[in-house]
Amino acid sequence: MHVQGTGARSAGVVAGLAAALAFATSGPVVKPLLAAGWSPGAAILVRLTLGAVLLAGPAVLALRGRWSVLRADAATVVGLGLLGVAGASTSYFLAVDRLPVAVALLVEYTGPLLLVLWSWLRTRQAPSRTTLAGAALAMGGLVLVLDVTGSLRLDPLGLVFALAAAVGNAAYFALTARPIALPAVTLAGAAMVVGAATVALLALVRVLPLEAPDVRVDVLGARVHWAVPLAVVGVVPTAVAYGVSAVSVRLLGERVASFLALSEVLFAVLLAWVLLGEAPRGVQVLGAALVVAGVATVRRGADRDVVSGAAPPPADVLAPAPDQDLDPPAGRATTVSPRA
Repeated sequence: MHVQGTGARSAGVVAGLAAALAFATSGPVVKPLLAAGWSPGAAILVRLTLGAVLLAGPAVLALRGRWSVLRADAATVVGLGLLGVAGASTSYFLAVDRLPVAVALLVEYTGPLLLVLWSWLRTRQAPSRTTLAGAALAMGGLVLVLDVTGSLRLDPLGLVFALAAAVGNAAYFALTARPIALPAVTLAGAAMVVGAATVALLALVRVLPLEAPDVRVDVLGARVHWAVPLAVVGVVPTAVAYGVSAVSVRLLGERVASFLALSEVLFAVLLAWVLLGEAPRGVQVLGAALVVAGVATVRRGADRDVVSGAAPPPADVLAPAPDQDLDPPAGRATTVSPRA
């Protein structure tokens, strides 16, 4: 066992912010492709397949030949691939097809609140007032950043898809944060394979239509082949983002990491300003400040919740040290228990 220090926490925050920035690049890059006739299903399938291929090398290297660890943690890998990768991304795109993007995002990003509620129900320990105050600040700020105003068309099925995306969002952090022996990047890579296979199956049974015309699109003022934006999406907001995010979740724990991930929306607004000239409104700047304040408050409350038992500690605290032998002795099975 090893103890998480300030350096590990700082590294987790930096990794979380880097992952959020990487995730935020997907919208501006893939949007022109969808406008040119590509279906969301086709874009998701190519994105996850590329991500799985790119993460394969780092995932195998991190595993260091300990295939027994991958087999022992197969349930977590499959759950993460089904819910946190394929489920979250597919449900979100289906929700966007029926709801305004801001509404779909707002509902999806209630995932951190679902995690707080689940921990509350599971442990029967109420979160600290600090945590609840931080959650309220962050979600209120998110509403302002997304600027959810005016007349909204709230399609019932669209809301169901958005809620499914929120569950997938919560499952991603809960499963990634488990104190298992599988390295974070290996978990991300293996789950990406499961996610890509799941989306391919959904496309095969025609739940997700596949439309992939041979087109050229405008990306950042340049006319490029469709393969260019997909290559960027497969590398930055998929392989890099998921790999780095998994490390952040292990270091910070599900609760802090999930609220820190709200910064993806802030980065998306910033990128729209820098790349598309869409300057944020004053209310969005205020909302961004509230999100930052809320995340910082949740971070303070998380320590109290861990002590009281209302929240599990980060997996980095509970996982075996990197130099510990993780292979089971001959004739014995190793069982890695999920957090209580």
